Amino acid sequence: MLNNKQLFIFISFFIFQFSSAQKPQKWNAVEIYNQIQKLNFLGSVLYIAAHPDDENTRLISYLSNEKKARTAYLSLTRGDGGQNLIGSELRELLGVIRTQELIEARKTDGGEQFFSRANDFGFSKNPDETFGIWDREKVLADVVWTIRKFRPDVIINRFDHRSPGTTHGHHTASAILSVESFDLSNNPKNFPDQLKYYGPWQAKRLFFNPSVWFYGNQEKFDAADKSNFMAIETGVYYAGLGKSNQEIAALSRSSHRSQGFGSTGSRGKEPEYLELIKGKKVNDKTNLFDGIDTSWNRVKNGKEIGELLDKIEAGFNFSEPAASVPDLVKVYTLIYNLDDNHWKPIKLTEITNIITACSGLYLEAVSNVQQTTPGSTVKVKIEAINRSTTPIELSSITTLPFQKNTILNKILYNNDLENFYIDLEVPENIEYTQPYWLKEKGTTGMYQVSEQKNIGIPDIIREVKLLFTLKINEIRIPVERTVVYKYNDKVKGEMYNYLDIIPEVSTRIADQVSFFNDGKTKKIAVHIKAGKDNIDGNVQLEAAPDWNVEPQSFSFNLEKKGFEKTFHFDVTPPEIPSEIIAQSVVILDSKKMDQEQIIIDYDHISKQQVLLTAESKFKKLDLKINNERIGYIMGAGDDVAKCLSQMGYSVTLLSIDDINSRNLNNFDVIITGIRTYNVLPSIKNRQHLLLEFVKKGKTLIVQYNTPDKNIPGNIAPYPLSISNDRVTDENAAIQFLVPDHPVLNYPNKITAKDFQGWTQEQGLYYPNEFDAAFTPILSSHDQGETDKKGALLIANYGKGHYIYTGLSLFRELPMGVSGAYRLLANMISLKTNEDITETPE
Repeated sequence: MLNNKQLFIFISFFIFQFSSAQKPQKWNAVEIYNQIQKLNFLGSVLYIAAHPDDENTRLISYLSNEKKARTAYLSLTRGDGGQNLIGSELRELLGVIRTQELIEARKTDGGEQFFSRANDFGFSKNPDETFGIWDREKVLADVVWTIRKFRPDVIINRFDHRSPGTTHGHHTASAILSVESFDLSNNPKNFPDQLKYYGPWQAKRLFFNPSVWFYGNQEKFDAADKSNFMAIETGVYYAGLGKSNQEIAALSRSSHRSQGFGSTGSRGKEPEYLELIKGKKVNDKTNLFDGIDTSWNRVKNGKEIGELLDKIEAGFNFSEPAASVPDLVKVYTLIYNLDDNHWKPIKLTEITNIITACSGLYLEAVSNVQQTTPGSTVKVKIEAINRSTTPIELSSITTLPFQKNTILNKILYNNDLENFYIDLEVPENIEYTQPYWLKEKGTTGMYQVSEQKNIGIPDIIREVKLLFTLKINEIRIPVERTVVYKYNDKVKGEMYNYLDIIPEVSTRIADQVSFFNDGKTKKIAVHIKAGKDNIDGNVQLEAAPDWNVEPQSFSFNLEKKGFEKTFHFDVTPPEIPSEIIAQSVVILDSKKMDQEQIIIDYDHISKQQVLLTAESKFKKLDLKINNERIGYIMGAGDDVAKCLSQMGYSVTLLSIDDINSRNLNNFDVIITGIRTYNVLPSIKNRQHLLLEFVKKGKTLIVQYNTPDKNIPGNIAPYPLSISNDRVTDENAAIQFLVPDHPVLNYPNKITAKDFQGWTQEQGLYYPNEFDAAFTPILSSHDQGETDKKGALLIANYGKGHYIYTGLSLFRELPMGVSGAYRLLANMISLKTNEDITETPE
């Protein structure tokens, strides 16, 4: 047999690489029994779509929990281009959040998760546009890689490859690539570099999973010809869990909180339909595995394993799961001795988890700190307890990645708790904890991941682990645990985070964008934070040669880990308009440190550390503003208010309770954040006050909302209907419909140049029907479409102005797009430039 180190390397390379949560996994007897059934099923399904939340959680849950199939979801993107209903993170940071939400969803429905390197660059109206931004060949390679790695018997597409232009371009693209990959994955001439890791693989069937949404409505779906469909009844009830399949699916879908996909569970019969696109004909149209051997007979010398598992399943004692441990250890040995490089590591992991659960074996490795640096030593508390009568020996513990082995030969007796400590040495060359797909510089459409074997892994790759070697009935069984940090919250109780490896010092520039419109010297704050004790170094602010920075550097000392200091550099811009990227750099013993530490911490996902280059955009531009006082009502979350402060405005964040006549009198302009009327339905009770604010001679600027039932009928003073219209091409030509309108001329002259350099999209959810009282200011369109005139609508109301805009200011402002700042300044100053004649109520 392999030695412990060889066995660990073998298992860890092939095991599906995401942790089961910070909190330890604790199965009850029913869950253990279900896992034994899953161990005895050797069939797999790969579901493919484009984004987080595209997946059919009902079908994934059914296949995993009812059929016991190994089921995975391949999301081509991490959802970076979506909106964020829970915070201000966008783009790659939003992708980190949505990645974790998908991982949480799979923990709920029992599936596994994969990704490609495709970057969600935003809404795309057809696959041709999508493939023009993605690297088509690389994304195709990633789909083939996932198929070869996962080896599905069945592939299911969420979307139809035959209907381009009817849905998001990413959707159709995912189906097109899946159909191509079905055959390509079995040809060794395709992507041969992958073959040193995984061999060719041919799935047996490829299906399309149609839905009511695909047909447009229930009536059309009911009337559709389903003679070529197979129907699967997914509305099953799991008596042991006390939940319907739909209830589990709803819990899974509700993991997508950043997108507002909270879902209510249902009960009763609910068929799912599958249309065969490629592969072996289905005779039994209720069984997608029809004719596919899903027993242990598909593995050489696997028959005995299946027979023994049948016996264990039939004799399982729900009152005493530990009674199955002796036979389960025999199964472990049989699996270990298989000559198989696919099912063997998968099933070794499954059987190990089942044995530890049956024996009530609890193994935990808890660090005394949540963050540490390379080269440090961490004290780790070990908790080990065996809650069965089966003798278990804890033979040794190996710390990873340092590979230091501690021999223990400690017998774990029934319900006797063993607590002890070990010192874990963190290597000097260990990598910082961060999403591996963000380490290298990518493109608008693609992430760069140079290490082939890492492609598709969903989560952060954590190196600091402990390998517990157990001996049960003289058989050595390795059990791996990721090192965690645990603490008690007085409200929430026991809380877990992972141990993160952090830089010795991190740095950041206070503002993502800084303006130098008046040409004067400005103080720029640079923050530094110690990752360990006793840090001495120098901090610099690096800028272009024609930007003057004083002083050249500051020396500093940080005595304790976590201490922070702020230094202010005097920055003087050049006389001519200029835009540069400045960078904060710390020098420690000639070592250059230039990373900003960003912590993403929400209750529903694992805490995440993201490390980005510490930089900021400095802008000397022609931007004129007046001195309006602005009240900002935050909606789903954005950074627009911060950007307004950077421009030089006085900005006050307002809550719903702050919207009253007396308080509103303190402001010249009120701006509602993105999706305010979607996420704050109670604002409808204050809307009359906002309209009265306008009527008295002030300005109300409403940023985009999505069409839903929460939108009050009086969101505007005149009829206005929000639609799904959008212009996704950020470079689409702009027409000025009313060139002499003040909003295009004061205090900044707006030209076509102001719409250059926009990112991701021009705008979204434009009104498509609006009263004649509104003046449409702009017009543009995506290729092949009609003009969209709802990007910027202005109406006089009483003595003031009401402005509705679907322009994606929430994306453009944080990215420092000059034209977005200039146009917004004009919207804010609109009332100061026009001698308004009072309009009828």
